[in-house]
Amino acid sequence: MLDWLATTDAELTFIGEPLSLSLTTHRDSNPLAPLPRAAQNTIVTYCSKRTQSVCGGPCTVYNGGATCLNAPDTNCLAATHDVGFCDRGGCGGSCHNLATCGTKLANGFCFTPGTRSIIVSTA
Repeated sequence: MLDWLATTDAELTFIGEPLSLSLTTHRDSNPLAPLPRAAQNTIVTYCSKRTQSVCGGPCTVYNGGATCLNAPDTNCLAATHDVGFCDRGGCGGSCHNLATCGTKLANGFCFTPGTRSIIVSTA
């Protein structure tokens, strides 16, 4: 996901903790080394547009711990850990796990039409 964030032309809005792109370097130097605390966060990217297998348009990128994200107009999302996506605000209504994505898109995204909120649990 960090590669996608670094190269996309999507309009990105960042919320939560600042992202550190050095996390990939840390793991490359020693894959068995413990991750820094920030690497235990969940990064969720959710966007309003889908064209064929590409997710984009205005996107929001969240980096942090457990929360309920208000995500109206979301049509596709990706995350570094499993999250839930719900058809109502406040993480209510009918919710599904990203891990059971029915329509996978490019770059690890999932087609999630009708999403209004996203449940982020502890990593």
